[in-house]
Amino acid sequence: MGLDEKIVTVWPIAGFDRDLHYRVSKNMATSINVGSVARVPLGRRFVLGLVTEVDSEPDIPLSKLKLVSQSLYDGPVMSRSLIRLAKWMKSYYGAKRDSVLECMIPGPVRQGMSPKHETLLEATRKLDTDELAFLEKRAPKQAALYQFVSQQFQPQKKSDLLSRLGISAAAATSLIKKGILKETRRSIQRVAYDDDLGGVEFAAEKPLQLNAEQSAVVASIGKSMEAGKYASHLLKGVTGSGKTEVYLSAMEKALENGQGVLFLVPEVALTPQTVGRLRSRLARIGSEQAVVWHSHLSDGERFDAWMALASEKARVVVGARSAVFAPIPNLGLIIVDEEHEPAYKQDETPRYHGRDVAVYRAHLENAVCILGSATPSLESYKNAQSGKYILNTLRNRVDDRQLPVIHVVDMRTEIVRSRKPTQLSSLLVEKLQQRFDDGEQSILFINRRGFSSSMICQECGYVAECDHCSVSMTYHRTDETLKCHLCGDEQAAPLRCPQCRTPKIRWKGSGTQRVEFAVQKALPKARISRIDADTMSRKHLFRERLSDFRTGKIDVLVGTQMIGKGLDFPNVTLVGLVDADLTLHLPDFRANERAFQLLIQVSGRSGRGELAGEVIVQTFTPHADPIQFARHSDVDTFLELESESRERFAYPPYRHLIRQLLRGPNSDKVSFFAEQFARKAEQALPGAIELRGPTPCAVEKMKDNYRFQIWYFTKNVTRVMGELRSIYDEIKWPDDVISVFDVDPMSLM
Repeated sequence: MGLDEKIVTVWPIAGFDRDLHYRVSKNMATSINVGSVARVPLGRRFVLGLVTEVDSEPDIPLSKLKLVSQSLYDGPVMSRSLIRLAKWMKSYYGAKRDSVLECMIPGPVRQGMSPKHETLLEATRKLDTDELAFLEKRAPKQAALYQFVSQQFQPQKKSDLLSRLGISAAAATSLIKKGILKETRRSIQRVAYDDDLGGVEFAAEKPLQLNAEQSAVVASIGKSMEAGKYASHLLKGVTGSGKTEVYLSAMEKALENGQGVLFLVPEVALTPQTVGRLRSRLARIGSEQAVVWHSHLSDGERFDAWMALASEKARVVVGARSAVFAPIPNLGLIIVDEEHEPAYKQDETPRYHGRDVAVYRAHLENAVCILGSATPSLESYKNAQSGKYILNTLRNRVDDRQLPVIHVVDMRTEIVRSRKPTQLSSLLVEKLQQRFDDGEQSILFINRRGFSSSMICQECGYVAECDHCSVSMTYHRTDETLKCHLCGDEQAAPLRCPQCRTPKIRWKGSGTQRVEFAVQKALPKARISRIDADTMSRKHLFRERLSDFRTGKIDVLVGTQMIGKGLDFPNVTLVGLVDADLTLHLPDFRANERAFQLLIQVSGRSGRGELAGEVIVQTFTPHADPIQFARHSDVDTFLELESESRERFAYPPYRHLIRQLLRGPNSDKVSFFAEQFARKAEQALPGAIELRGPTPCAVEKMKDNYRFQIWYFTKNVTRVMGELRSIYDEIKWPDDVISVFDVDPMSLM
């Protein structure tokens, strides 16, 4: 090895889960650093890899090391702390290295995409009259091109010029060779700064005057930021208490200190107002731009956004779950809004939780992390109680606005009174009519798409079920179809029962379509609109519908959880929860917590302006704890009681849960391998785990695959996952049996 050569450790980005070592030649030494993407020889082919160490000491002779072939980019695409984060995710979530890199580094960067450039033309000298006349006679196309370019005040895009003037590239080439025109290249930035808001421009927004509670919280967070060390703050604030203003104040402080900011939201498309306020505040600061990171970006936008951050041209990222991996320079602040939301959990390998990764990344970066919610998760609440997190509280709405009054309607009594099933109680209809007459707006929430949850025969009891999943199909009245919301299968709704041929087959249960029709019947003059996954298929339609609602073009908005969070409409004074029981009785130890969070979050959309708000909760179980505590907005007592219940059964957050899901088309084969795995795990981890199962999943069949699960309760995830991965690697798995691990799962269905 030459004196000027160095050795690097490389992680292949796909298909090879081992450290590889290479020599770096003298002429490439300055372009290869930790975090660089390099092309390296592997066997008879070349692969892309991430450089994770420089000047490492391999156990093989240096003479046997091959040379790095190429460095793809001018600088690193990942920082040292992000590489350490990748190593932690591999061990904690039990994932393969290539799957971790695949989720952390965008596809265009992993695949070696190049920056996009455009070619510009400009005149280098002015032709005199004789020269121009000679050129017009000998080469009129060249003369026309020269005259047009020479009259411009700045370089012009070559392709546009040639197309506009109808001139071939050969004419431009001739002028360049003669030294009359000059050709330059300029990179094109495809960073989606404004894409998610349709290019809307925001005027600079001044900070609002903080109240005493907000000032105290900002001071507490500021103290942590000044210390320059890792700290996590749990910001527990009632809906409408001004948590966003606290975020923005902390963000301004970080930017003034020259630090980068990561702002995570459950889903960018659901929180346009948060993104808008962030942009407005950045406009006040100056040239700072917020790079928006979400799943709808094109490959080019994704590549340029990543490179803008990696090259320190941008310092602020706002985005959904995957934005937690953005290579933000000098990261000083991470904000996780609505930290309790299940949307932060990735449902594909590696099944990471965006909130937990954000906290660990803040630890690695010596940054401050703010976790905000009106209804904190039990995990975050316990960490605050134990002192791992600093607890900050906002108990009051801004400007002393009152929380909405919550009325609970017992639908059992309502059905007896009306002598038939009904979607809207008399109280809800009365309140809707009152709001419509007063020129105010209402939101109705039901966490189920379609017209009805199922179709059932009144004679023989037949229920229309999906042929590929063990769930009933949902009836959609607009196109008279039955749809499976798990696999997407669709078929025409039957006019007669397929089993006994009676025409007495009817829908059962409620969906957003059916509620919309019920409102139209009750308020025939009202302007009603529905928002759910079925109606929001076109890009930007969600934002357009919310814009219509904000400007008063819609009186009543009916929707699913898409409208249950992150929305702030001052004229909304009534919120109705049509069926509050949907999430309450699921076979999941988090069912109570989810139901309570949903009730509080949806209720919080009411009364956020000058007018007082009301909430109508329709339920068949009015005395259930989540409903009663939500009725009194008593978050603290609910968290305490739910925490005691979890501790009694040693459920998370008092122990970690690892869920192993096994699936395949043959039920007996999947069950056999599940039993074999469980037996090996008990033998390998005596005393380290409590194992339950294997047992069929709550939804046993999905997309023609039978599903079994094993639960492992443990205090030490990293050790247990290491053993489980070893057992997995020892077993000769058939091609049609798939096994995946989910650490800290958010759903057990």
